[in-house]
Amino acid sequence: MRTVSPSPLLKTALAADAAVSGAVGVLQLAAANLLGNLSGLPRALLVETGIFLVVYAVLLVALARSARVASAVVGALVLGNVAWAAACVALLAAGTFPLSGLGVAVVVVQALAVLAFAALEYAGLRRSAPLSASALRAAASAG
Repeated sequence: MRTVSPSPLLKTALAADAAVSGAVGVLQLAAANLLGNLSGLPRALLVETGIFLVVYAVLLVALARSARVASAVVGALVLGNVAWAAACVALLAAGTFPLSGLGVAVVVVQALAVLAFAALEYAGLRRSAPLSASALRAAASAG
């Protein structure tokens, strides 16, 4: 598995994604009923995705603070963000929920935000320096 020393862009993108994801997750958990009433999104969906977002934010913070990350992990985050955006589009296209104008706006903004994070994280990964096998052994013996 390829390991990299994260670039400043990657660290910043991960930290920003963590901050936004964590804040949205906490908001969804704290105000699921209100948000559901205002948006038309089901309370259960808001709670479940809120829990996911809080856990996801913790993972992102750990990665943003790390001196080395597996490029496959960052790749999975990028693909996950693209999948989240696709799920937002599918939710709108399906018309399953009686979304208000605010609900549609929230879903669209969320899709655009996760695509932006995917692009930033991908660009940050491409700017990250690969770690050599000797550097990995030295880091493993020091840690």
